Amino acid sequence: MGFIEAHHKDLGIEPICRELAVAPSSWHEHAARLADASKRSARAQRDDVLRAQIERAHAASFGLYGTRKIWHQLRREGTKVAKCTVERLMQAMGLAGIRRGKKTITTVSNPKAPCPLDKVNRSFKVTRPNALWVVDFTYVHTWAGFVYVAFVIDAFARRIVGWKVSTSATAGFVLDALEQAIHARRPSAEDGLIHHSDRGVQYLAMNYTQRLAEANLVPSVGSVGDSYDNALAETINGLYKAEVIWRQRSWPTAAAVEMATLRWVDWFNNQRLFGPIGHIPPAEAEANYYAAKQDLDMVA
Repeated sequence: MGFIEAHHKDLGIEPICRELAVAPSSWHEHAARLADASKRSARAQRDDVLRAQIERAHAASFGLYGTRKIWHQLRREGTKVAKCTVERLMQAMGLAGIRRGKKTITTVSNPKAPCPLDKVNRSFKVTRPNALWVVDFTYVHTWAGFVYVAFVIDAFARRIVGWKVSTSATAGFVLDALEQAIHARRPSAEDGLIHHSDRGVQYLAMNYTQRLAEANLVPSVGSVGDSYDNALAETINGLYKAEVIWRQRSWPTAAAVEMATLRWVDWFNNQRLFGPIGHIPPAEAEANYYAAKQDLDMVA
């Protein structure tokens, strides 16, 4: 039908239909449906509505969501649709999600430095916010050299509670991210909040470990070069690289990286859907926890 539509003015409908063994009446029915949307099949009309919703949801995710995330987003909005339908339409529309690449290990350790025990043991599932923070940093190539980005993540809902962009990977750089998290969350001694990192020299520096003690955070450190011992932080780093850094061919300055990171962290915390927490954003998962806790306290 596409060939007939493209060439019928030059060659005529009936000669083309004769060569293609297509009944002219079939073409006229097809043309009528194109001219009047109400004459199209119910499935075709439904697809038109879904295409608009899929395109909007994909754009709202900055082009990051694939089939599964788009499907969950539409369901959150009250649209009943099969996952295979979303997959079919996204493929036809040329839409796809972002894929994560290979990770790069940035840990530089000092075997002589005193090191806390691993209090997490690869178990990153906790029952409340401010029970476990995981920290790590990654790097970004820019025209002016390397830029480093540190994150502090609350393990309960994968919420980023502190972050920092710097042109140097010093202990002061990761300490700035920690200070932001402490200011935002105000942990208390009663929380028993565990702070888990790899064995990087930045996280074992004296000024950093002293700040952990002052803020009543319990230090925990994983193994050297073993990403599984800090898997949650590695996951967030991988998402950040895939969803922000690798989507642009090059970055001119640290300021450009910082602005992009700021936008991403806000979207990540307040809009990005996470499967492990019920396909809802981190901020919503925390709000649900505190609402349920308040209801229990009122009942008690």
